[in-house]
Amino acid sequence: MTRGSDDRPRHEQIAADIRARIMSGELPSGSQLPSTAQLIDQYSVANATVQRALTSLKAEGYLHSRVGKGVYVRDRHPLVIAVDAYVPPADGGYTYHLLDVAEVRPPSDVALALGIADDEPAVLRHRLLSYDGDPVEVSWSYYPVAIGRGTAISSRKKLVGGIPRALADLGHAQRDLVDRLSVRMPTTQEVEILALPPQVPVIRQFRVVRSVHGDPVEVSVLIKGGHLHELEYHQEIRPESE
Repeated sequence: MTRGSDDRPRHEQIAADIRARIMSGELPSGSQLPSTAQLIDQYSVANATVQRALTSLKAEGYLHSRVGKGVYVRDRHPLVIAVDAYVPPADGGYTYHLLDVAEVRPPSDVALALGIADDEPAVLRHRLLSYDGDPVEVSWSYYPVAIGRGTAISSRKKLVGGIPRALADLGHAQRDLVDRLSVRMPTTQEVEILALPPQVPVIRQFRVVRSVHGDPVEVSVLIKGGHLHELEYHQEIRPESE
């Protein structure tokens, strides 16, 4: 491993090198890493530096320890989210926890996407998505008060069929959505609620859902740990006319 122009701390460089070897298949699932002594010799660093690198990779889900046996590559399955899906994942391992329901003044980009004034309120549903008990996504979904106030959308109860059913029952069935994606380092709130490892970025989805009438009926900000997720897109390819 050569350092090149990578000026990150040494333990981050080592973690990056081992991570790359895992992703390439050089270190396949279930394989054992070299011993700590071998890694110290390989990277010409102190024991503490190797341990910091391994700790980071364990927190990211790439490695796990077997007491008295060593460190192994974890059989890792990223959570694949279909970006064009209207409904929550159907896998039985997913659960939603409703954190808050309230009328709030939304962020300016949300208000703009909803087509409301900056000082106009919206109905917020703030939720945490978990998989097998571990937090994987936190979301803030906003709805125009003309649709959400006093309806099932503003209820704190679990909605049978979820928001898509509630919107359809109100005459605002979903037609399509547009996602805008960005990647950044997390806020303190996001680190805490998603239990993110150090130095792991988040994927931010800014989602605008329109009804069959063409009006924006939901704007959501969804935050996912970048170490856990892969986003899947589907696009129809139309043959070019000759």
